Amino acid sequence: MKTTLAELDALVGKSMGTSDWIDITQARVNSFAESTEDRQWIHTDPERARRESPFGGPIGHGYLTLSLLSAFWEQIMLVDGISMAVNYGLNRVRFPAPVPVGSRVRMSATLTSVESVTGGVQIVLAAVFEAEGVVKPVCIAEPIFRLYE
Repeated sequence: MKTTLAELDALVGKSMGTSDWIDITQARVNSFAESTEDRQWIHTDPERARRESPFGGPIGHGYLTLSLLSAFWEQIMLVDGISMAVNYGLNRVRFPAPVPVGSRVRMSATLTSVESVTGGVQIVLAAVFEAEGVVKPVCIAEPIFRLYE
């Protein structure tokens, strides 16, 4: 969706769309584990995860899924006339279901609020991440972005 700062108020409560799918490969999970130093075996040891985990195999980190939020958001909405967008924070994050390695994830978002701030606006989204073949959402989050003129 393409919009402007002036048009955002009219979009509150509306779906902004759905991103493309991103593959959650073992290489991506391992790279994330190295970057964050979270090398728990349920993520990084596929053989052990198949034998011992309740998930039947390795799963992606919840924070790996969440870290894709900005990339997904850029696919969903383009706001013309801004000089920059800043991740301002999160009101709430939950990981209701695991992301199996080998699956794909995507995000849909609804704009829930728009508030004026010095130099721009602050927006809050209702973001829902899904994984292919997983019934429940794999992440539900309320990200806050600041969009500056």
